[in-house]
Amino acid sequence: MMLTEKKILVGITGGIAAYKTAEVVRLLCKLQAQIHVAMTKSATEFITPLTLRSLSSNPVYVDLFNEPKLWNVEHIGLAEHVDAVIVAPATANILAKMATGIADDFLSTVLLAVRAPIFVAPAMNHAMYHHPATQVNLALLKQRGVHVIGPGTGFQACGTDGDGRMSEPAEIVESLTRFFAGSAWLKGKKALVTAGGTQEPLDPVRYLGNRSSGRMGYAIAQALQEAGAETILVSAPTDLQTPQGVTRIGVQTALEMYDAVLGLFPEMDVVIKAAAVADYRPSVEAEQKIKKTGTSCTLELVPNPDILAELGRKKTSQVLVGFAAETENLLVNATLKMQKKNVDLLVANDITKPGAGFGSPTNIVSFLFPDGSRMDFPQLNKLEVARHLVREIARLLGMEMETKE
Repeated sequence: MMLTEKKILVGITGGIAAYKTAEVVRLLCKLQAQIHVAMTKSATEFITPLTLRSLSSNPVYVDLFNEPKLWNVEHIGLAEHVDAVIVAPATANILAKMATGIADDFLSTVLLAVRAPIFVAPAMNHAMYHHPATQVNLALLKQRGVHVIGPGTGFQACGTDGDGRMSEPAEIVESLTRFFAGSAWLKGKKALVTAGGTQEPLDPVRYLGNRSSGRMGYAIAQALQEAGAETILVSAPTDLQTPQGVTRIGVQTALEMYDAVLGLFPEMDVVIKAAAVADYRPSVEAEQKIKKTGTSCTLELVPNPDILAELGRKKTSQVLVGFAAETENLLVNATLKMQKKNVDLLVANDITKPGAGFGSPTNIVSFLFPDGSRMDFPQLNKLEVARHLVREIARLLGMEMETKE
């Protein structure tokens, strides 16, 4: 697969494996990618900027305070213009900086500002790789959606043998090409995803709500955009940042979400209902704050419209995906919901399990299909779950999938 017109930033840090990154740059250029290189000052002790400039045919960035070569406020310009970043070698030091948000040189500042997918190829001594701090940092980066390539196992420059070697250049490049192959799966398709927990006002101060953080829906929106879909995110209130390239429509109540989703539904190819929509709302919203009286208060609730069921009745050629967050009898309840709502795929999870509840960065899910088949997944970060979901959506749409991760 060619990478024509793909802009890739290659970050090089101070490890002996830096010499291998010259081959990474050469192979990416051979695939017609536009390569920009950013090096730490330590990296220049192992390989010269001249070598990388000659291979990439572009200026090499080292000093945060140099005169801009291509864009104003250059570290921000690079962050906004690249399609992906690969850090190779990724030392324990840069992994720690990324995990904690330290930005004290050109490369670490770019990594903090970039919203494109980030890949890292760890490279360090076996003992450093297995140090608890490094493992915690890698786990945190994976939760945030960073792709980790390797490391490999074998003889190391320090004379020891074990895991911690940087993956070979061909393997790194293959990981990038697999990613960009996936970025074409939903090209030309329109997708809508709902996220967050709706809020049903009681009075100007209070509302009925739920514990949904919106993380799963936002991760799905990011994965849809990565796969090339024109993506609209209909979101209940949340503090999450809208994924790059995604159009966000803010709503508060179930009725507002109903109107937004049903209005857009006819022009969509894919709709994923990941939001936690309130089943009921107060029959009356008080105009003034309800005062405490010291006695019991009775609240009358009326049902909200069932958005997923309505979409199931109206769908024609759309792929419709629903979610079932259950606390008991997961598969029985989720299967009944799938059948009742007429969805093409239902994502089921037991929110009582550690690592699968509301607000968690991870999830444990099963994909259920109308033909009775099922796919079970171990605990994964929500972006990984979302990427698996997108692959299944592409399959349901009959899209040609060049590769699988």
